[in-house]
Amino acid sequence: MKRLLFLFCFFLTLGSINAETPAKKPVAIERLDNLSQWGGTGDWAMAEFVSGSTTEKKWKSIKAGKLILFNGKSGKTTNIVSKKSYSDVEVLIEFMIPKSSNSGIYFMERYEVQILDSYGKADDALSYGDCGGIYHRWNEEIEIPKARGYEGTAPTTNASKAPGAWQQLLIAFRAPRFDDTGKKSENARFVKVTHNGVVIHEDVEVTGPTRGGKGGEEAQEGHFIIQGDHGPVAFRKFQITPKSFE
Repeated sequence: MKRLLFLFCFFLTLGSINAETPAKKPVAIERLDNLSQWGGTGDWAMAEFVSGSTTEKKWKSIKAGKLILFNGKSGKTTNIVSKKSYSDVEVLIEFMIPKSSNSGIYFMERYEVQILDSYGKADDALSYGDCGGIYHRWNEEIEIPKARGYEGTAPTTNASKAPGAWQQLLIAFRAPRFDDTGKKSENARFVKVTHNGVVIHEDVEVTGPTRGGKGGEEAQEGHFIIQGDHGPVAFRKFQITPKSFE
C-alpha cells in the first residue's frame, strides 16, 4: 500500500513539473536564398535552373524562376547586403560557381569566407584565398607591399567539387564580445567550417575585419554581404540559425 502511495505521489509531482515547465521553442531557421531578404540587389535575380560552365567563367544556361538566387546573366554585379543583422550564427549554404569564378561571404560585413574554383589544387598549395579559406587582413600603411596582407587561414584540406557542381558550406560563427564599457574583450571566431562534409576549420580567431570588409569599430552584430562583382555565383540554399556560443 505504501509503495502504491509513493508511486502515485511521484507521478503526480512529475506531472506537475511538466505542466509548469514549458517546452523550449525550436530556434527558427531564417532563409536568405531569395531577393526579398537583401538590399542593393543590382542585377541579382531568381531562377528555376542555373548551369555553370565547366570550361569558362560564365553561365552555361539559365531558366527564370524562383528557386535559385544568382548574380545576374553577366555574372558580375553589385555586392548584396542582408536586410537583417546577426550575431552568433550557424549558416548552411549551397552554392555553385563556373570555371575560375570567385565570390565570398562576409559575416557581420567584416569577416570573409572565400568562394573560389579551387578544384584539383593540392592541399599543400592551399591559401586563405582558396575555397573555404578565411581571407587575410590588410594594412595599407605597411611600407613593404608584400607585407600588407597578414593573417588569413587556408582550409586544412581541399574539399572543392568541380566547377558547375553544387557545393555546401556549413559555418558556425561566434561574434566578437564586448565589456560593459563597449571595449572589445574577445575576437570573432569561426567555430567550425565544413565544406562538402569535410571539416576544414576549427576554432579560427579573426583579430579584425578581413580585406574588403567593413572598416571602423567592430560591433556585436552585423549584416551579411555576398560578393557579386568577382564572377558568376548562385545559391540554392542560404539558411541562418541564430546560436549562442560560449
